[in-house]
Amino acid sequence: MIQPLRASYGIMAVLLVLIAWLHLGTLLLTALFGYFALQLFCIGRRRKALSVAIYLVAVVTVGVGLVYFCRQAYVALPEIAKTTIPAVVEFAQKQGVELPFTDYASLKTVALSEAQEGIAGIGRYARAASVQLVLLLTGLVVAASLFLSQAWGTERDLHTSRDSLYATVVRELAARFKTFFHSFTTVIGAQMVISTINTGLTAVFLLWNGYPFTAVLTVLTFLCGLLPILGNLLSNTMIVAVGFTVSPHTALAALIFLVAIHKLEYFLNSKIIGDRIKNPLWLTLIGLVLGEKLMGLPGMILAPVVLHYIKVEASKNRVVPAAPTPATPEA
Repeated sequence: MIQPLRASYGIMAVLLVLIAWLHLGTLLLTALFGYFALQLFCIGRRRKALSVAIYLVAVVTVGVGLVYFCRQAYVALPEIAKTTIPAVVEFAQKQGVELPFTDYASLKTVALSEAQEGIAGIGRYARAASVQLVLLLTGLVVAASLFLSQAWGTERDLHTSRDSLYATVVRELAARFKTFFHSFTTVIGAQMVISTINTGLTAVFLLWNGYPFTAVLTVLTFLCGLLPILGNLLSNTMIVAVGFTVSPHTALAALIFLVAIHKLEYFLNSKIIGDRIKNPLWLTLIGLVLGEKLMGLPGMILAPVVLHYIKVEASKNRVVPAAPTPATPEA
């Protein structure tokens, strides 16, 4: 590799390490999602202002929707726990399975005993939430700024030669960012399509079987679907548990249905994503664990993107074997 190319790879690696070290996953993820949305809303180079206006309306709409959903979930989730836990406990007792809780009150006791340190640090969590909010808003602004102008400052600088080290490194670094964004759109775009199909089928199943709290469960299914592997486990566990409030047969039917949906997702992955993102299961799980430890939930979402980006970049460059040393003639 020539020197500017090496420099761009080094800078990109340092940036990814800094993002993980400084816990800037929310900033990066929001900027990527925002720029992805702006690309979808783009209706022409000369109408970028209109595209940004549509983007702002979409951001406000999604924000209001999330606030409304959080208010509904704040009321619905305790009710789900109160109705689900007795049904699950009764079924477990009939099967001879011992659980660490017997009702909603004992579950809260178990949860509180595990979260005493967290309760003592409410101020710390409030500060962390405010920091994440600032990062989220900053990411939205960064996305709009990049959409309006992607100039790096070298185009209009008459004193900077196009063949200078700075200009060539900037061009290579822009190519690295373009590849990273392509990995994001490939992974997250496909994951959103699969999650939408999964959510639609799940919503039909919930309505057909008379599930309570269908709206909250449907939205949670979509949001959890954005997390590979673990997201489906979380949503499926909740749906099966709530199924016990209807009947054990409904819970069993939910389990069979969700297994069938999980098999369908393998087919959708092969058709929608294809061979480009077929990482081994163990590698994806390691990426999810590392992402969660480094950046929390944003890290779990970004982990498959980073894995795909490394795979794409590594596939571009061929390893040139070293030239064999000439044999010395024998005396």
